Amino acid sequence: MKKKALVLFLVGIMVLTVSTCKRKAQVKGISLDVAFSEDSLSDKLITDVTYTWKTENSYIQTNQDYTVFVHFWHKENMLFQDDHLPEIPTSEWEPGKEYAYSRTIFIPAFIDEFDPEFKGEERLKMSVGLHSPFDRSGKSKGTVMEKTLKILPPPLDTPEILYDEGWYNEEKNPDSFLKHWRWTMKEAKCLIDNPHRDALLVIKGGVNLAALDDQMVIFKINDLVLDKFIPEESHFDRSYNIKKEMLGDRDEFILTVTTDKTFIPADVIEGSTDKRE
Repeated sequence: MKKKALVLFLVGIMVLTVSTCKRKAQVKGISLDVAFSEDSLSDKLITDVTYTWKTENSYIQTNQDYTVFVHFWHKENMLFQDDHLPEIPTSEWEPGKEYAYSRTIFIPAFIDEFDPEFKGEERLKMSVGLHSPFDRSGKSKGTVMEKTLKILPPPLDTPEILYDEGWYNEEKNPDSFLKHWRWTMKEAKCLIDNPHRDALLVIKGGVNLAALDDQMVIFKINDLVLDKFIPEESHFDRSYNIKKEMLGDRDEFILTVTTDKTFIPADVIEGSTDKRE
């Protein structure tokens, strides 16, 4: 019987270097520098982003903890986002100070190299600012930086991922956290190009806590258990530094995703007609 368990998205590793971009602040008394750990950006790319916030002497302190919104736009569509709380809350920011921290982002695949209008690169607009999570009117939202980023196709040695056994078709929703995903059966396998070197494996996924709040997720590389855990939130990000020895000597390695229990949406979600398990 087909089984529907959790959502998974996988990416490969890139070597990290440094480049920077700057924009003048539009929020009074605050400026922002953003640095990427790659000399050039591509899609299918994991990269670190360093956010460096600077408060001017004229900055007026606040007792409110603002959320940072980071949106990446491709034409009229928001491709992905990195909304977050800064490591030091804005209620603790003082005039004349600098607050820096780094986060890891993934630029998903979106470039169509076979498009007749493709000219070798694409553009993303990066928009960063502050807003109050308690304000539903949108009036508290203020942009601090906007930057146009040049995005290239990924390098030829970027590992390819084949969703083999146990995966349902890809689903998309631009308003969802994951943007696009595949539900799994009880067990699902990926065939991934072996880079024959130490690698970083990033898995973005999700479970339905309303259906099952104690569903265990298990990851295996070839026949070795990499991790097992019960997600505490509906979405999760997991990063693993993998030694090349664990990947084996073959040109591909197998990533297996399994779970200890499944559910049928139509049985546990009101209004659902999805009979897959």
